[in-house]
Amino acid sequence: MNKEQFTAMQEQGYLTVPSALISNYFRLGLKEEELVLLLQVNLHLQNGNQFPTPDELSNSMTIQTSACTSLLRSLLQRGFIDIEEYEQASIKYERYSLKPLWGKLYDDLLKKEEVQSEEKQDQENVNLYPVFEREFGRPLSPFEVETLSIWMDQDYHDPVIIKAALKEAVISGKLNFRYIDRILFEWKKNGIRTIEQARSYGKRFRQHQVQPQKQPESEEEYKRKVPFYNWLES
Repeated sequence: MNKEQFTAMQEQGYLTVPSALISNYFRLGLKEEELVLLLQVNLHLQNGNQFPTPDELSNSMTIQTSACTSLLRSLLQRGFIDIEEYEQASIKYERYSLKPLWGKLYDDLLKKEEVQSEEKQDQENVNLYPVFEREFGRPLSPFEVETLSIWMDQDYHDPVIIKAALKEAVISGKLNFRYIDRILFEWKKNGIRTIEQARSYGKRFRQHQVQPQKQPESEEEYKRKVPFYNWLES
C-alpha cells in the first residue's frame, strides 16, 4: 500500500460501533442481518447521506434490495429506527434516526444492571446467615432467622451494615440479637448508611465511653415492633 492509497483509505472515515450494541443486540431481539443493516444506515448518516435508499444499503450487503426493504420496514415497525423530517434552505427533507435504537439499548442495559444488582443483593442476604452462625457458634433459631429477615425486608438495612452491627456487638462483648437491633436502630436514626460511617460512629462511641457500657439507645426511644424473647439476651 503506497502513501496515496493509505491517505485515500483514511479519508473514507471510520465507523465507531458501540461495544454495548455488539454485546447485547441479541437481547434486543435483533438478528445479525438487522444489526448489519443498522450499522450500514449509521455509516451512511456519518458520511452525510441522511436517507439512503434500500438499493444503496443493499449494495454493501449480501442481501437483495427487496430483502433490505423488508428489513427496514420491520425495524421501523418494531421501533429500532425512525424517519425524521428536517429543514435545510427552506426545503424539507427526510432522514433516518437511530435514536430509538440507542434508547432501547439504554433501557436494556439499565434493566440488566438492575437484575445484576438484585442478584448481588440476594447473594449478600443469603451470606448473612452463615456469618451470624459462625459468630454465634451455633445454628440460628427460627426467631433469629425471622429477625434477620425483618432487618432486610422491613427495616431495609443493607447487609453490609448488618454485618458491621454484628461486628460492633462482638467488639462490645454483647453478642445478642437485641443489642444488634439497638445498634441498627441507633445508626438508622443518625443517618448511618455506609460501612465507613458505621466504623467511624462505633469508634467515636467507644472512645467517649467512660461509664460501664450502655445500650446505644434509651428504652424510652428504642421500640421494636417485633417481640424479642428472653433467650435472645446475653
